[in-house]
Amino acid sequence: MTKLYSRRLFLSAASAAAMTLPISARANAPARSLRPVSRDDDLLLELQASAEELIADARLNGDVSFVVARADTGEVLEAHDADLGLPPASVAKALTAGYALAHLGAEYRFTTRVLATGELIDGVVQGDLILAGSGDPTLDTDGLATLAQGLAAAGVTGVTGALKIWGGALPYVRGIDPLQPDHVGYNPSVSGLNLNYNRVHFEWHRAGSNYSVSMDARSAKHRPSVRMASMVVEPRSTPIYTYSDVSGQDSWTVARNALGDSGARWLPVRKPELYAGEVFQSLVRAQGIAVDEPQVIQALPEVVNQLASLDSAPLRDILYDMLKWSTNLTAEVVGMTATAQRTGRVPKNLEESAQVLNTWAADSLGVTTLALTDHSGLGERSRVKSKDMMSALIALNKQDALKPLLKTFGMRDARGRPIDNHPIKVHAKTGTLNFVSGLAGFADLPDGTELVFAIFVANLDRRATLSVAQRERPEGGASWNRRAKTLQQKLIERWGVVYAA
Repeated sequence: MTKLYSRRLFLSAASAAAMTLPISARANAPARSLRPVSRDDDLLLELQASAEELIADARLNGDVSFVVARADTGEVLEAHDADLGLPPASVAKALTAGYALAHLGAEYRFTTRVLATGELIDGVVQGDLILAGSGDPTLDTDGLATLAQGLAAAGVTGVTGALKIWGGALPYVRGIDPLQPDHVGYNPSVSGLNLNYNRVHFEWHRAGSNYSVSMDARSAKHRPSVRMASMVVEPRSTPIYTYSDVSGQDSWTVARNALGDSGARWLPVRKPELYAGEVFQSLVRAQGIAVDEPQVIQALPEVVNQLASLDSAPLRDILYDMLKWSTNLTAEVVGMTATAQRTGRVPKNLEESAQVLNTWAADSLGVTTLALTDHSGLGERSRVKSKDMMSALIALNKQDALKPLLKTFGMRDARGRPIDNHPIKVHAKTGTLNFVSGLAGFADLPDGTELVFAIFVANLDRRATLSVAQRERPEGGASWNRRAKTLQQKLIERWGVVYAA
């Protein structure tokens, strides 16, 4: 019943698609079937445009690199410029996930601790209180509140010394990609102490002829305001946002003409340790424990006592969410943490850590030309060949670790509407930059055939013309991206017909 149902669905979709195929696609059907087929199967094959025709119809004016193979044997079924290295965008996160699992394990947890440099006597810490991170990319304000409650539960009522903040478990990175606009929340700082994905919540409301604005570290249960980030509304139209570092604070301005009556957005934090420290101070004070202004320190004292701790979810869950939501901060943190585990030392920066991943891919996956420069794919200088991505996925799939973490890639009709119960089940990682689009993963066909594929598309000449200010929403970028995604789906649908067992 499954095969019959699938054939009918394919025929319905293919018949509709045939009306929009180029004449060449309908005239150049295969001279003979690739296998013994029924009349229905012959019709399906006749309706399939070639990969080259699909690429031409997409009008992407750039490079297309793809390869598809059988997942069980690695036999390459079809390829186009598979040796061409292109930016992988967030498809790189699939490699980072495999790298992290290999070195940290699925049950690994990040631990955030509250330490003291002296003993606890009659409820008073005899020394400094230290908030010490281990890089947890998922730590939020509610988590810091739990730590503050843990201090109260331990009997802490006061501190003789200072409140100190340590984020040295990982190197500080001001922004993942220096070529991104200052205000985009997907390009935050990276540290060994991260809070709310290193983003601060900016909200505004019109109040008569002026605006009221707020900057806070909101989460599900708490909304503490922050002082380390400020916003000033200025009478201008452009630029919409400006950023500057003023006396160690994140100082923002926004164009009045861009605000409207009310709204909100998340802005990146450039002082992650100070941000977490201010929020923690507020939450500790809410527990009746007086602490001074936070001080960022570069090294932990050798002798400390642990007063409270908070573990993250297991790495398996963190990676699942990373691949689902494509969180750049998570990718960089788990990648650098894996590098520290592999090498026995903290990497100096993202590029050094990515190079260690490249070496691991050569040693463990047999992929010798991988050229990542970060772990998230946000930087445009990374290069991956589709054949290498495909080979890496096959190797990782043998470990039964990556595919279950990849989200379902929903197939859509000509109007962009999701197709329920589509016979091809795709689990893949998407990747999007301006004029760059990628998709790599697995396609399960109705007859049980499992395909592995990688598709990278880029118009690097068009991308090179963009100024930094244009990179959030460039003219023509959205339509180009839609055409790229349409091409990716059409290729998968072609493979589902032509290469079924």
